[in-house]
Amino acid sequence: MISSENKRKELEHILNKENFVKITGAIKQLRDETPFVGAIGLLVSFYNGNDNSSVKRLIKDFFNDLKDQSSCSEVMAEIKKDIKPETRRMLVSSCWQSGLNYADYSDYFAYLFLSEDYMTAIECFTVLESSVQHMSKVKRDAIIKIIREGSQTGTSEKTALVLELISVLE
Repeated sequence: MISSENKRKELEHILNKENFVKITGAIKQLRDETPFVGAIGLLVSFYNGNDNSSVKRLIKDFFNDLKDQSSCSEVMAEIKKDIKPETRRMLVSSCWQSGLNYADYSDYFAYLFLSEDYMTAIECFTVLESSVQHMSKVKRDAIIKIIREGSQTGTSEKTALVLELISVLE
């Protein structure tokens, strides 16, 4: 745990200095190993508060390439935080792009699908679509119920998307 805490502090220090070369090196190093506890949160926080498109691209690529299934819970914890819509969309997109199994979180993605903007809804759709083979029939039916009930109170902007998602889940 001390090693993980030291790594977290070191990464935080590097990110705070905003030295592009050091940030690039730190992110590349993270890609070569299992992310330590706290790394995901630090990167999300930095992404959320930074305007440097090159650094944001590195962080986005890092999330898209996550391969450790145990990191899903940390990613979900960050998605649930009060962050910019752009940051949330990037994280949701990374869920399906990484190829990790987010089926355990499908209820939450269904609620996000209904409550977020159209672009984020498309990303949630894709996460649910890529998770469908990992869901039981009971789970799929529960998600369909959430979508049907939630879409009755929403706008018609997502109507076609709702119908397509229900079709995919059935």
